[in-house]
Amino acid sequence: MNPETTKERWQLLAALREAVGVVQMILFKELRRRMARTRPDLDAAGLSLLAGAITNEIFGTQNPEEKFARFRNEHWGEIEQQLLALRDDLADLRPELTDALRIQTLCDHQQGKDSSDTLKRAEAFGFLLGNREIPLPSSFMASVRAVGERHNLIIPPLPLPPNQETPTVH
Repeated sequence: MNPETTKERWQLLAALREAVGVVQMILFKELRRRMARTRPDLDAAGLSLLAGAITNEIFGTQNPEEKFARFRNEHWGEIEQQLLALRDDLADLRPELTDALRIQTLCDHQQGKDSSDTLKRAEAFGFLLGNREIPLPSSFMASVRAVGERHNLIIPPLPLPPNQETPTVH
């Protein structure tokens, strides 16, 4: 493989992983918002810990720091209940979540890592949309951009003024 192709491939993988990260942020934000209503007994830190633990479970990215590992172990029952409820509670995010998990798995595969267990777990918990086709990179990026805009995490690009041909870098 020529060096230019390799560079372009890694750039694409980095962009796709960034888009997966946007979906993770949206999921975290929505979990925390929903649980603020259903779990008024939790303070802001507790809500963030729980939402973070659930997000990490979904994407197979455990935080090895002792504080977070202990929280996960002590609250596994509640984390599991939230994972089971995702199918219904955040149904509107299931398409983006499904796409992000599949893209993450494809990116991992390209980098020699097998993360297919993450997809199997999502399917077992019932929030993976099995009949959804894997998106092309461009359509995945476009859908993430759109959902990011709806959740105020991405600012849509502004058109250039007619008299400015190249973007200005600040």
